[in-house]
Amino acid sequence: MNVTRKEKGFTIIEVVLVLAIAGLIFLMVFIALPALQRSQRDTQRRNDVARVLTQVTSYVNNNRGSIPTSLITLTSGKSFVQHYLAGTSANTAGSDYQDPTTGPYVFVDGSTPAQGQIAYAYKAVCGTDGATVAGTARQFALTIYLEGQSTPYCVDNH
Repeated sequence: MNVTRKEKGFTIIEVVLVLAIAGLIFLMVFIALPALQRSQRDTQRRNDVARVLTQVTSYVNNNRGSIPTSLITLTSGKSFVQHYLAGTSANTAGSDYQDPTTGPYVFVDGSTPAQGQIAYAYKAVCGTDGATVAGTARQFALTIYLEGQSTPYCVDNH
C-alpha cells in the first residue's frame, strides 16, 4: 500500500493570493490618504475663515456698527489682526490661525489672496463664482483659496 502523507502548511498559491489582497488594500489606502488630508486642510481653512468672520462681527458690535475698511490698519493705530486675532505684526495672525501648509495666515486687503492668505474686501459680497463683487458700505467679504477648488472660498456678512 502506497499512502501519501499530507503535510500541513500553505501552498505557494495561497501565499501569493494573500499578498495580492494585502497589496490591493495598501494601494487603496495609499491612493485615498492624500485626498483625505487635502479635505482636512480645506476644512481647517474654512473653520479659520469662519472664526475671522466672527471676530470681524465682534469688531462691528464693539464699534457701534462700524465695519473696518481694512484688516491691516485701523484708525486706533493697532491693526485688526493684532487687536482681535492676537497677531504679532500688522498682517500675520496669532498662533491660533495657522494655515495647515504655510504657517500663520497673512491677511491682505482686496479680493485676490494667494495660498496661505485670507483676503478681506470692504464694501463687497460673495458672487456666484466665489469672487467678491461690489456691495454696500455695511458689507464685507472674506476670501481664501482651498486646495480642492479652482475658485476661491468666500464668506460674507450678507
